[in-house]
Amino acid sequence: MKSTVGVIGGGQLARMMIPPAVSLGLTIKVLEEAPGMSAELAATGVGDYRDLDTVLAFARTVDVVTFDHEHVPQHVLHALVDAGITVHPGPDALLYAQDKLLMRQKITELGLPSPDWAAISNADELGAFLESHGGRAVVKTARGGYDGKGVRVVDDKNGADDWFIALEEDGRGGSLIVEELVDFVRELAQQVARRPSGEIVAYPVVETVQKGGVCAEVTAPAPTAADTARAADGTASTVAEVARDIAVRVAEGVGVTGMLAVELFETRDGRVLVNELAMRPHNSGHWSIDGAVTSQFEQHLRAVLDLPLGSTRPREPWAVMINVLGGPVGQTLQDRYPAVAAAHPAAKLHGYGKESRPGRKVGHVTVTGTDLDAVLADARAAAAFFEG
Repeated sequence: MKSTVGVIGGGQLARMMIPPAVSLGLTIKVLEEAPGMSAELAATGVGDYRDLDTVLAFARTVDVVTFDHEHVPQHVLHALVDAGITVHPGPDALLYAQDKLLMRQKITELGLPSPDWAAISNADELGAFLESHGGRAVVKTARGGYDGKGVRVVDDKNGADDWFIALEEDGRGGSLIVEELVDFVRELAQQVARRPSGEIVAYPVVETVQKGGVCAEVTAPAPTAADTARAADGTASTVAEVARDIAVRVAEGVGVTGMLAVELFETRDGRVLVNELAMRPHNSGHWSIDGAVTSQFEQHLRAVLDLPLGSTRPREPWAVMINVLGGPVGQTLQDRYPAVAAAHPAAKLHGYGKESRPGRKVGHVTVTGTDLDAVLADARAAAAFFEG
């Protein structure tokens, strides 16, 4: 079997692929963007993921190429495939994680529920959408946005003029996306893994809490996931069933291989709507390292190598993951480990090898158990040791 996996991108997602690769007896190599990144433990090269020669040279040393992020340009991805290199997920799938406009078009084509949306190229088009949607809406750039970047709420047709100007100056055309401002009760995320031979497994749907556009908390499974929701065909089902069906249909519809995360809105009127897609391990799945039989990182490796997929069963009834955003001022996360470990022995601590910086994801804490209130309180208290 193929046994050498190459990861493009040296961030924390690549870092968290290293332990399961070691456990599986695999060789993992990382192309990091700069020296000293989170995944430097497995870095065998440093270079620009946008440079074809750099990426090709790295890819020729591995059996399969996968990714820490979705920003590798399409021409580079297609050149890898043309050179006979195995790439998972492939460029035709990654396209829908790279371009939100194409993603919205594909989700609509698949008949899956999403917020009302439109492609817009000027202020008048934005104004017309606002007028027909209560005067407020969400505007997004089609490419490059993540963790709240490239997303803004507007209530005036001139609220995105700087982005329209940037599109004109770019000279390549293109559009922004405007979406209805969804009246949601909570945000959810559904992860599935798909291998090239077609096998798919699904994790429990989780509830996510965002702060400043960045994921702050994840509860697995989502509380009240057994509540009723409307499926895409209008029939009644459970939230968990609806979320799983949406993610499976996306995975099959775009032909993704590896981990897929579908971020969702649960609305006040009982709908579950597609918000965003990610074709890689995802922040909403970090709980699985300590809380599931097979972590999302091991599952991703299994999937891209076309190995039988592992069980997604939770080890405990509840798992709560809290992101450490910013970290301790003037210290590292490790400086705080003794105090956290003494006060919260049930907490699992994960550091990303990053320097503290306001708003930056520098680590996470996970607690599992049988009582959700106790698990949530313990996880929040443990994470709080790392802030300030």
